[in-house]
Amino acid sequence: MSTSLGKALRILVVLGEGPASLDELATRLDVHKTTVLRLLRTLGDEHFVHRDGQHRYHLGSRLFELSSRGLDQREVRSIAAPHLLAFNRAHGHTTHLSELVGSEIVYIDKLESHDHVRMASRVGLRGPVHSTAAGKVLLADLTPAAVDRVLDGADLTARTPATITDRGAYRAELARVREQGWAQDREENEPSINCIGAPVRGPAGTVVAAVSVSVPSIVATYDQLIELVPSLLAVTGTISREHGWRPTREEPSP
Repeated sequence: MSTSLGKALRILVVLGEGPASLDELATRLDVHKTTVLRLLRTLGDEHFVHRDGQHRYHLGSRLFELSSRGLDQREVRSIAAPHLLAFNRAHGHTTHLSELVGSEIVYIDKLESHDHVRMASRVGLRGPVHSTAAGKVLLADLTPAAVDRVLDGADLTARTPATITDRGAYRAELARVREQGWAQDREENEPSINCIGAPVRGPAGTVVAAVSVSVPSIVATYDQLIELVPSLLAVTGTISREHGWRPTREEPSP
């Protein structure tokens, strides 16, 4: 660990005990005030700390946001686990649970296929938002401005000849996903791999995760995969309801 990073983390630990002034932090850390101030400014720029009107420093909103996301991630994964296991046992194909982190998706759970073909994905691996069914599901719930922010930070490189790289075409694809309630990746992320995905919603009704099913074309055709959509929507609906979601109007089950 770098010296600066270590000192910055120690600042956060001290502030976790309560607000502190620059002098108090420098004394507690046994570090020169100039160094502490430089680190506080960097942490403040990223909203990890903030300074009040009495020149005392507090933990910032970014830290609470990350903490909340971490708790939500553990909660949705634990809620989804038994349902994904039953779903995977029933159809036998690779099943992922994913979340949106920045401008990428992150796999937070994976159940392997029952055949001899294995996907290269793993828990913790990041993936593109534009070429995956999970990415489409997660972005389809965002506002247009939020979608633009995600795409601004994303690598929209064509991963296969079928990848959607034009923003206008991608927005149209997201509109279709919102309308039908699920997404597809028809060899858009990997050649000869098809995928479908559906949203998991939280108590506020927003999409908090995506469940996706990936199948090599040598194992099942795209049309055979599409036959699983009703089952996929049923399992994501169950997970969503256990996570606190309650539909307020007629809409495709997540």
